[in-house]
Amino acid sequence: MPTMLTLAITALLTLIAMPSVAQQKKGAMDLSMEKQGMTDVQSLDSSIFVSLMYTRPDNFTGVVLYTDMHRAYLHPLAAKALVKAQKRLKQLRPDLSLKIYDAVRPMRIQQKMWDKVKNTPKYFYVSNPAKGGGLHNYGMAVDITLCTLNGDSIPMGALVDHMGRESHITAEDKLVENGVISKEERSNRQLLRDVMKYAGFRPLSTEWWHFNLMTRATARKYYKVIK
Repeated sequence: MPTMLTLAITALLTLIAMPSVAQQKKGAMDLSMEKQGMTDVQSLDSSIFVSLMYTRPDNFTGVVLYTDMHRAYLHPLAAKALVKAQKRLKQLRPDLSLKIYDAVRPMRIQQKMWDKVKNTPKYFYVSNPAKGGGLHNYGMAVDITLCTLNGDSIPMGALVDHMGRESHITAEDKLVENGVISKEERSNRQLLRDVMKYAGFRPLSTEWWHFNLMTRATARKYYKVIK
């Protein structure tokens, strides 16, 4: 009969043996991203956390979209800029880290997202593939938040992927005034914007978590869509 100590040791050894994101076997989508010239962000800075929300069904589509991609990939320019943002954050708040929820997004996945919102009031939250998609489809955008050093996201007033006014950065003062989000949550959002802007990213007014490295026009002129 195993003792409690034996069971505890066995559980600990099992946890240690579990592969991290960086150690997991690369899926077909991972390999495809690398073949198309994308960079694994954690290969440049392993201190950046990754929790891809479309590898789980708890996203706005309600289904798993990334079945065989486990890493956060970006265009090399965007990946380097994100490392710069992480370094800036560490200067300001050594107790925090960036955590990626989505990075490069193949256009076929973009189509699935668009199919979910087209002909609904939420359509403007997702870029239409027929019109060239968005900067995620070039590896030039990232959905991101701040977290503690053990990976726990800090309060931002609305969950990543929440399609509503609570996510709009232009409404934050009013949201605080009305008690919808707290001053701390607004401050956390501002810190995220500060470090991302420092690295060259620009926020999206309707999504506190979304940042673009360049304009769509620039991306379409000089870079390729990710398939």
